[in-house]
Amino acid sequence: MALRFIGRAAASLLALAMPAEGAAQIATLGFVPPAAGSYRLEHIMPAPDGPVLDSDGSAHRLRDFTTGKITLFSFIYTYCTDARGCPLAYATLHALKETLAAHPALRDRVRLVSMSFDPAFDTPEAMRSYGGADARDTRGPRWHFLTTRSGKQLAPLLDGFGQDVDVVSQPANQRAPVLSHMLKVYLIDAQGSVREIYTTSFLHPAVLLNDIKTLVLERPVR
Repeated sequence: MALRFIGRAAASLLALAMPAEGAAQIATLGFVPPAAGSYRLEHIMPAPDGPVLDSDGSAHRLRDFTTGKITLFSFIYTYCTDARGCPLAYATLHALKETLAAHPALRDRVRLVSMSFDPAFDTPEAMRSYGGADARDTRGPRWHFLTTRSGKQLAPLLDGFGQDVDVVSQPANQRAPVLSHMLKVYLIDAQGSVREIYTTSFLHPAVLLNDIKTLVLERPVR
């Protein structure tokens, strides 16, 4: 575990070099992660459940997207422009998806999920447009782009994940408000338990891949 936290400190220093605005950039990983399976990812909390909408407009329960496979889950909003926020989450998950496409043994055991902070603006159609080719691509793991019918349905999911979000402002020339939030990406095991929470300081495709491999190598609890 010591090696794991040393590595994350190095990633934190690298992240400081990222631009605050503009296109997201994934920093070069400045350390070699510990061998997959040489450390344990603790059970943090159960992933919450509630009604959601897929990008085709179909109604589901969130648990349909957080159980049965290892899941990388994040909250985003489609008009976010902070390079250290939603664009970084998208770029990281896109890079992971490309990597997993070349690993058939892992590819079918993983899914990616991005869910909107702003159901009023991010309709299923908007989420489908945001996902673009990544939502349609079947070479790698499936990537689902979800929203909810209302803020009332979204609120308990935010609370359950411990994800804060605030409305900062709504510029006169912008249809939607600016939202302030801490970037978090959640690693959820196939049983629906959150096993890791990544923030900007150590969000990197190589770290995510290593943790996925660690979950795959776990022995079932009897």
